Amino acid sequence: MERVLLTAGGAERLRAELKKLKSTDRPQVIAAIAEARAHGDLSENAEYEAAREQQGFIEGRINELESNLSIAEIIDPGKAAKSGKVVFGSTVTLFEESSDSEVQYQIVGDLEANLEAGQISLGSPIARALIGKTDGDEVVVKTPGGDRNYEVLSITYD
Repeated sequence: MERVLLTAGGAERLRAELKKLKSTDRPQVIAAIAEARAHGDLSENAEYEAAREQQGFIEGRINELESNLSIAEIIDPGKAAKSGKVVFGSTVTLFEESSDSEVQYQIVGDLEANLEAGQISLGSPIARALIGKTDGDEVVVKTPGGDRNYEVLSITYD
């Protein structure tokens, strides 16, 4: 079975989502189904169909989260040895030459990747290029739009 890598923070967010689905969302959709059933003929009841569809989505997401959390390997970057190298869970500040600006990324597992929050997947091209690098290293990342050049400015393990 494939292992799922998660940071401690990512695992906590997934557990919180699972708890909300089980304690809030599931009971709400069950109540909505019961209310829709009370309206009579289910064959032409759009409310019933919508509630059943929502229930299927919720149950699928609960199963997915439980499955992933059961095989997850949780890595706390704050407890990792401070090697000075980019590792899973570390946050890297980079200077991007093409835009003449700084960018910051945390390298996380596939399930918690969120570019808007500055979290990139370990399997992404930039993360793969950064693993093992240290402060001051220059990194060339091959992208569909062409090569991008970065310099590692700092690495933190929070």
